[in-house]
Amino acid sequence: MPIRIDILTTFPEMFAADAPAALGVSIPARARKAGLVEWHATDIRGYSTDKHRKTDERPFGGGPGMVMMCQPVWDAVMAVEAMDPRPATRILLTPQGQPLRQATVEELARRPRLLLLAGHYEGIDERVIQRLVPLEISIGDYVLSGGELAAMVLMDAVIRLIPGVLGHDESAGSDSFGVAATDPAGRRLLDCPHYTRPRVWEGMEVPEVLMSGDHGKIARWRLEQMIERTKARRPDLFPKIDLSSPPDAG
Repeated sequence: MPIRIDILTTFPEMFAADAPAALGVSIPARARKAGLVEWHATDIRGYSTDKHRKTDERPFGGGPGMVMMCQPVWDAVMAVEAMDPRPATRILLTPQGQPLRQATVEELARRPRLLLLAGHYEGIDERVIQRLVPLEISIGDYVLSGGELAAMVLMDAVIRLIPGVLGHDESAGSDSFGVAATDPAGRRLLDCPHYTRPRVWEGMEVPEVLMSGDHGKIARWRLEQMIERTKARRPDLFPKIDLSSPPDAG
């Protein structure tokens, strides 16, 4: 049975299967066509009791912007969850959430069903968040116009980890932060540099070790590169690392 992803949004047209957007092409589109994943976008406005399908109101205490009301959000979640007997993992996309990490993506890819709540305006009434108790996830320390683009990022990251989606199932594990992109201590690293034909381009040559055919040396070189790149580019991820004697990967 394919993993099911429900998106609750006030802009469901952004998730249309035939839309020329992120989910309508490449890996997500192929995964959906192959029956490995299904996603459904639900318009929260359809559950508003207001005659104008209003989902937001002015905030108590004053201030700019609008806040999404409890009732439409709650009723939409309850109705959508009833559409499938599988339990849904509720996720709220918000800059206040925990940073999205590859380990979290791997865990979510093993769940049978995800329910993504894409907020808008200044946010969602805190009371309904407290009742729903969703996993709150942020894709970065910045603010978007709404949670829809963040939901697409999460969906893409999850879909590519579903077995059978990629042409080579080990491919995702060797990406940056993947389960295979680790040092012996289990710390996740950035990926190593990659090269392909031609061997020489604009005077720059492919590292000789990659042409050696010695898989042990190649593995050691790649691990060294991963360690060096992680220290240089993301010292916050790997602050204490000894480059003087990298462990032998071969």
